[in-house]
Amino acid sequence: MPEKPTPEQSHPLHAIDRQVIDQLLAAATPTEGHLVNAARLLHRYEGFPGAADLKDDLERALRLWGLDRSALRERTRAIWAAGYRPGLAAGAEAVGSGFDTAAAES
Repeated sequence: MPEKPTPEQSHPLHAIDRQVIDQLLAAATPTEGHLVNAARLLHRYEGFPGAADLKDDLERALRLWGLDRSALRERTRAIWAAGYRPGLAAGAEAVGSGFDTAAAES
């Protein structure tokens, strides 16, 4: 007896990820953040039975940037190895809570 095809599933983060992917598609030259987002979303949707529109657009973004998955993987590993942390400006320290105790000790 033939197997039934798996129905398309809706991912709970589809709407949020759609916005991110639209930003990726608008980027002629990707920033580190764009590359990291593309890699994480490709990983999130790999093997997911649905979200074909997101998967197709992620692949399209890579083509626009002249990259394949292997090149993206290499570049994002280098980005992370260089100390990239999402949301931090270049050279910013990601240490502590941000509470400055020096003023309280004076």
